[in-house]
Amino acid sequence: MDLSIAAILAQDGITNGAVYALLAMALVLVFSVTRVIFLPQGEFVGFGALTLAALQTEQFPRLVGLLLAMGIATFLMEWVTALRERRYKPLSPRLLGWSAAENLLYPLLVWALASALPWHTLPMVFQIMFVLGITVPLGLMIYRLAYQPVAEASVLVLLIVSVAVHFALLSLGLLVFGPEGSRTLPFTEWSTSVGALLISGQSALVILVSLSLIALLYLFFDRTLLGKALRATAVNRNGARLVGIGTNQAGRLAFGLSAGLGSLAGVLIGPMNTVQYDTGFVVALKGFVAAIIGGLASYPLAAVGAVMVGLLESYSSFWASDYKEVIVFTLILPVLAWRSWRSPHSDEE
Repeated sequence: MDLSIAAILAQDGITNGAVYALLAMALVLVFSVTRVIFLPQGEFVGFGALTLAALQTEQFPRLVGLLLAMGIATFLMEWVTALRERRYKPLSPRLLGWSAAENLLYPLLVWALASALPWHTLPMVFQIMFVLGITVPLGLMIYRLAYQPVAEASVLVLLIVSVAVHFALLSLGLLVFGPEGSRTLPFTEWSTSVGALLISGQSALVILVSLSLIALLYLFFDRTLLGKALRATAVNRNGARLVGIGTNQAGRLAFGLSAGLGSLAGVLIGPMNTVQYDTGFVVALKGFVAAIIGGLASYPLAAVGAVMVGLLESYSSFWASDYKEVIVFTLILPVLAWRSWRSPHSDEE
């Protein structure tokens, strides 16, 4: 290895680390607000990349069908729950109006837009916005269907639910997208040389987008009332409820943001890697290692951990490519041992 090879590996590691940082922050966000270790985070990576690839190849985005099916299931669950708790009269305009608009009319509108517009001819920014318009509501519906009914359960129960949701979404991803992989069009063809190092515009854009999203998340949590409500829910769920913060709404928002970040991560890696329906699981696991470095609580430490994971993976691929995944995931062991030694132990609530 010489200096030029080390610089190329560093560029790849930082680029991958920027993607892992998005996933790590999404995992920290969901866990801190809802106590859910969101294992299905990786499925949104595949959903985002494969849906964008479908739009760019003049195919109908079949994920819209899953959105419509889950919207119907969410609407029925809202209706049955309301009737069981006797909050509304049957066929109440309040129940049918808002829930139908959110869970039925919106997916139908997305279906109509997907069928009517020539998405492959539109600028990529509109394609990405449309992808987010599909995947973010999916995150909201998953929270309502799978997690909100057991929101007060223990962390272990929530983890078991996450495992079930992961396998369900993995199977649905295979059904919707099939086993074939796809790549999306590159964001830019620009590149430049700095000495012996070739800087790709694609890598620079990935890093820039990730840094911008990290800055926006910081401003959201530090400067907006909604962000402060999420922080309050993360600190003390019962206390937040007592002062009037809707914890269910906070959970929905956390899952929506997480789904959006996961989809954007898939969009960012789509031009650089062939993405299949199950590709995102391993990518999200590396984000999970970064989140563990941050203690599933600290966004800055999770971002630093993501860059460490990316660099370790990149240099491991040079020195021992057959064992790079083993080396990356082994990083979690000393971190867990150190945290176990430094943190006081307490019984599970």
